[in-house]
Amino acid sequence: MEMLIEYILQFGNLNQQQIGFISQKAQESALKKGEYFSEAGKIARKVGFILDGVIRFCYYSNTGEEITSYFMDENNFFVDLNSFDNKIPSTGYVQAVTDCKLIVFSQENWQELSNTIVGWDKIVQKILSKAMVEKIDKINPLLSEDATTRYLKFLEKYPKLTNRIPLSYLASYLGITPSSLSRIRKNIS
Repeated sequence: MEMLIEYILQFGNLNQQQIGFISQKAQESALKKGEYFSEAGKIARKVGFILDGVIRFCYYSNTGEEITSYFMDENNFFVDLNSFDNKIPSTGYVQAVTDCKLIVFSQENWQELSNTIVGWDKIVQKILSKAMVEKIDKINPLLSEDATTRYLKFLEKYPKLTNRIPLSYLASYLGITPSSLSRIRKNIS
């Protein structure tokens, strides 16, 4: 719980009573590698915070190809925001890439935090803004650079993730085939 509170305090001030209330509304949870936190066709009803592990966001293209949008690791909140906020079925999946230890908030408890803690919505907005900037920083290179450069930048920016995620997921994220990724890795070794 301490990791979560330290993370939140980067975005705003909370008193001990508010911290206690957050802790009361949070629930420790675990996901095994391959399990889904939320799934396409279902409404996302919880927000997670990663204590340990890697999560990926993915979807299936209209040709049935599995595409990884992005990864998240420790010390990050995650949620299918559109589904969660608008109470509509998700179009993608949130899946554990590794065994994960999480802190989870139900939709009801998340709303109680918003209704009870003065300044909570402002804190959440700052967290969302940071996440949005990081997401854009991840996506921009995918649109404009060749596969080798994308892979090298991924290694530079996320050195801890490379050995924790399957090559097929990484290839999907980079927009290349697993065999192309293998060739790139061989050429730069």
